[in-house]
Amino acid sequence: MVAAIADDNPAATVHPEIWPRADWPYPVDASVETRIDAIIARMTVEEKVGQVIQADIASVTPEDARRYHLGSILNGGNSAPGNDEFAAPEKWLALADAFYDASVDTSGGRTAVPIIWGTDAVHGHSNIVGATIFPHNVGLGAMHDADLVQQIAEATALELRSTGMEWTFAPTITVPQDGRWGRAYEGYSQDPALVASYVERFIEGLQGQPSDRPILSGPHVLASTKHFLADGGTDEGRDQGDARISETELRDIHGTPYVSAINAGVQTIMASFSSWNGAKITGHKGLLTDVLKQRMRFGGFIVSDWNAHGQISGCTNTSCPQAINAGLDMYMAPDTWKPMYESLLAQAKSGIVPMERLEDAVANILRVKIRAGLFEAGRPSSRPFSGRFELLGSADHRALAREAVRKSLVLMKNNKQILPLDPRSHILVAGDGADDIGRASGGWTLTWQGTGIGNDKFPGATSILQGIEDAVSAANGTLRHAPDGSFEKKPDAAIVIFGETPYAEFQGDLKTLQLKPELKGPLATMRKLQAQDIPVVAVFLTGRPLWTNEEINASDAFVTAWLPGSEGGGVADVLFRDKYGKVAHEFTGKLSFSWPMTADAKGPRLFELGYGLNSASRSDLDMLPEDSGVVGQESSAGTFFDKGLPTASWSLLVSDGQSDRTRITTTPAEAIGGRVQIKAVDHLTQEGARQFTSSGNGPTLIELVTHAPIDISRETNGDVLLLVTMRYEQQSSAPIKLSMRCGEGCGGQIAPAALSALEVGTWQTVGVPIKCFAAAGADVSKLDAPFQIATTGPIDFSLSRVALGTVADTILGCE
Repeated sequence: MVAAIADDNPAATVHPEIWPRADWPYPVDASVETRIDAIIARMTVEEKVGQVIQADIASVTPEDARRYHLGSILNGGNSAPGNDEFAAPEKWLALADAFYDASVDTSGGRTAVPIIWGTDAVHGHSNIVGATIFPHNVGLGAMHDADLVQQIAEATALELRSTGMEWTFAPTITVPQDGRWGRAYEGYSQDPALVASYVERFIEGLQGQPSDRPILSGPHVLASTKHFLADGGTDEGRDQGDARISETELRDIHGTPYVSAINAGVQTIMASFSSWNGAKITGHKGLLTDVLKQRMRFGGFIVSDWNAHGQISGCTNTSCPQAINAGLDMYMAPDTWKPMYESLLAQAKSGIVPMERLEDAVANILRVKIRAGLFEAGRPSSRPFSGRFELLGSADHRALAREAVRKSLVLMKNNKQILPLDPRSHILVAGDGADDIGRASGGWTLTWQGTGIGNDKFPGATSILQGIEDAVSAANGTLRHAPDGSFEKKPDAAIVIFGETPYAEFQGDLKTLQLKPELKGPLATMRKLQAQDIPVVAVFLTGRPLWTNEEINASDAFVTAWLPGSEGGGVADVLFRDKYGKVAHEFTGKLSFSWPMTADAKGPRLFELGYGLNSASRSDLDMLPEDSGVVGQESSAGTFFDKGLPTASWSLLVSDGQSDRTRITTTPAEAIGGRVQIKAVDHLTQEGARQFTSSGNGPTLIELVTHAPIDISRETNGDVLLLVTMRYEQQSSAPIKLSMRCGEGCGGQIAPAALSALEVGTWQTVGVPIKCFAAAGADVSKLDAPFQIATTGPIDFSLSRVALGTVADTILGCE
């Protein structure tokens, strides 16, 4: 039998009969089915539609949830009670109560169905200040320790329960095949067998073993494996891209962990944003229904990713009957839930969505809620473990995380066996990553991208620097911390901590496997120290294997620490001997991803899976070739203007919006008949910005343009911003408009009043959600001018940088 294909695309045809059978551990319970039938019989069509929609807490209120009968809420990466990303745990629990109370209100004959709250607790309860932040999955994979993985899941479940939540979008069981993917760190390994060996244990840690006891009766939460299917197999590692692979590869590489997940009784599975051979997974009936539900016997419910339904052919974020008809059970419609509710209600009433399919989706959701014991659990604050905020970052959990850090470290070079170091000596700590817990934690930490978070937001945590200081002081050694590697007293050894800065989807994708140029500074420090005959230990913070031949050559020992999280003391545990000179903790980590010889993702490998030294290894590494194998360095994606200059393929133009256009290549310059003056000014670096002074008396348009239009539609589906780093030299009295252009006669313009009111004389980064321009009419899939600023009056401002990102000093609205 050949299953139905998605989008009439023969390349995306599946053959369910070749897929493995899983062993779903929950037998049909007649009493449960009778209960489900009775609930559905009482429900109105409005209640049924509401049950299959999930809204984000930044865009919905408890009253909304009551009125529209919503079945679920979530907190996205940047959502929190009162829009305070650092809200106290008490506020999270109070909000959980408010939504629960709304969902079980029976006034007016409503059917009470408890709402379910989903959150991205992907490496600990990582949205909550004070929680234990465990290493990201890329580090856990290097441990090769399924027992410890289960204990981490158990600890995460307990911390979740303390704030009243009952569902995490974890574990991520992707099998990344290309390190350029910005979410590669969410995968345990490129080896499906290793991933599969972790899956059952992690799910058991979250949910407990399958039984007839309600899941929430113990210290457990619901799990959700993601992202089904082949999110880690997309072409060139592009997030939300297309996996152009055979069905056999789809099954044997990316499908293998899902057999383990279903065997473990995972209650929910998240469908992927991505495509398989051109067909979006979220709308693929052959994969969602014929394979996952029927062939593989999955008996929970399928939830989509953030507005992923809007990417299906023929759909929008606000209307997509194709998804539920393909087998999706719950729409994650975070900021589009209300128009999605309205369109789906009309489609259900008209028969576009058959009532049988809608009721099947509702039944699948109710079945999971009943298995969880949600109907009997009561208010979140009344449940076991709720309000026990001492569980957040408890000593036991931090000890567990520290053990995971120790076991995840991979020793890749140890010439002359210089590691572990003697803590009784004089140690220099250099590099830019030593005293930054947020950097060590990576993305999906307190905020979506995990950027710009100070150590003060991690109470009880230990930075890598603090861990080193503790180890050295305990042995009566001495320490100097100097990021630039400077010193007065020559150190016995230098530890240089460097690597990637935090990122998540969109921002993390790379074109080549190398550090961005702005992160290469510590390499010069290592070379300088090495030239002074100081032993150099490099500690690399990264979410994926990257080309680091230069840094390996510039060090005597090289340790990959991945993204270790909040317990940086685990790094020091392995770098140093104890105060008696004995090896306290041995290096045991082994690569779960192969390591590149060049920055070419398809190039040769330097280290294969399973590589990793220990302190006893007698294997000095020779000098490595320092040819990256690619042309140029990795550039920051989505940067159009930087340090006062347009980046490659972009041009800076000043015009009157009509025919009088001047391309600015040198300064000083003038445009529009001398009405606009342009000169270089300093910001961060000499002449790192451009000042634009217009006398007014007519329209002025300043823009960045290209001849090769770009597609940022995926970045629009979220909280990605257009970032403008600027300074007013004088206050502007005339309205200022921002716009994006998508060719002749195509564009979207906004005029935020706050833009004209920015403080004079102060550099600041202003952010505008890309979706504002899309809502105003810009086709963001074909932008040839992603930044235009226009006014008809006098203006005097300086511009340093224009880029896409997620962190701004001021975020403007869509006025």
